[in-house]
Parts: sequence; C-alpha cells; structure tokens
Amino acid sequence: MIIALNKDSMVIAREQDVVPFRNRVKEYATKIGMGLVNQTKLITAASELVRNMLRYAGGGETLIEVVSRGRDNGIRLTFTDKGPGIPDIREAMKDGVSTGKSLGLGLPGSKRLVNEFDIKSVLGQGTVVTIIKWKNG
Repeated sequence: MIIALNKDSMVIAREQDVVPFRNRVKEYATKIGMGLVNQTKLITAASELVRNMLRYAGGGETLIEVVSRGRDNGIRLTFTDKGPGIPDIREAMKDGVSTGKSLGLGLPGSKRLVNEFDIKSVLGQGTVVTIIKWKNG
C-alpha cells in the first residue's frame, strides 16, 4: 500500500512554469535523499510529461507527492489536463509515434525512466498520467 506523506500542486499554464516545476520536483527528491542519477531520471521524465501537457492540452495541473510503501520512499507525480485526450494509448506508447512534430519519445521514454507509470485518457475530456520514482529504484 502506498501512502502519500507530503504533497504540493502546481498549475502549468505556460512555458515559464516548467522551470519552477522542475525545481520543486528536485527539491522533493533531494528531501527524501534520492541519488543524483534517480533525480535526473525523474526530472527528465517530469519535464517531458509537463511539456506534453503544455503542447497538446494547453497546460494543466501537476501534483507532487512524497510517497511511502513500507520502507521505500519515492516521489509520485500526477499530470492532469483537460485536453483533447489520446485516441489510442497503446499506439502513443510506441517509440517513434508522435501526433506533433517531435521524435515521439515522450511517453515511452518517460515510462522507461521511472518505476511506475500509469496513463488514463478520455477523448474530449483529458488525460491523467501518474508516475512514481522510488528513491532506490
């Protein structure tokens, strides 16, 4: 069972919101003693997901949480938008697939960088992506 110990939300409405968001994620990761390599993986995944939220949905809200499962501590990030939704999540999770003018590494690349990855999307209503990076994972 995962327990949220501490949380913080941030609205992402424009490109200028990305750096403060990244800094907040780093602050939380540092606070739980996450090593630099895992911090870098978490922040890279978070950056990709927050930019997707801006690019495809015009922004949204992020939730940053310190979570615990037994002796393990980690960071859970939730990205919620009210965008157009993703028509085919399985297709979107393939490397090289992009609906924009990008390399299409965002979703599958982010998934590889974290320990847990969940995506739910409803056409016309939006998308919620939740990731967890464990301190020692």
